[in-house]
Amino acid sequence: MTISKNELQINEQIRDAQIRLVGPDGSQLGLMDAKSAQKMANEKGMDLVKIAPQAKPPVCKIMDYGKYKFELAKREKENRKNQKTVAIKEVQLSPSIDTNDFNTKCRHAMKFLQHGDKVKVMVRFRGREVSHSEIGASLLERFAEQIKEAGSVERPAKLEGRNMTMFLAPISK
Repeated sequence: MTISKNELQINEQIRDAQIRLVGPDGSQLGLMDAKSAQKMANEKGMDLVKIAPQAKPPVCKIMDYGKYKFELAKREKENRKNQKTVAIKEVQLSPSIDTNDFNTKCRHAMKFLQHGDKVKVMVRFRGREVSHSEIGASLLERFAEQIKEAGSVERPAKLEGRNMTMFLAPISK
């Protein structure tokens, strides 16, 4: 049985005349007034928690509320631990880059991709270089071809102002 995320009403906060009661083991205990349900919960040393306030009549369950909150916090902590953050690393090129510099930038990008990071490859144009944007496009195509073993093109080359960018994503294993 799932419980809504917002704050739950417990014990004396429940002021409904009639409620549907669910036992600690999940069994249906029927319709009754809130005070007698509260007495049953107190006898068992547990809390009365309203789990479905929108239902007619509202549904309440007898449970250990402190234990439930602890389990919920533990589950959320585990989910946060299992999340993987993907960083975007950036590699900058210029249209007049030399072969050895180009190969070095490719090796850096491959290392980033093998670590599981995305790579943003950017060609920065200076002055009148922007009028020859086809040089940047061919440079980015050559870059993608060079590192195709480690990554694939996520977003192709696009000219934005004086920069041409392309995004590469690691190949999942």
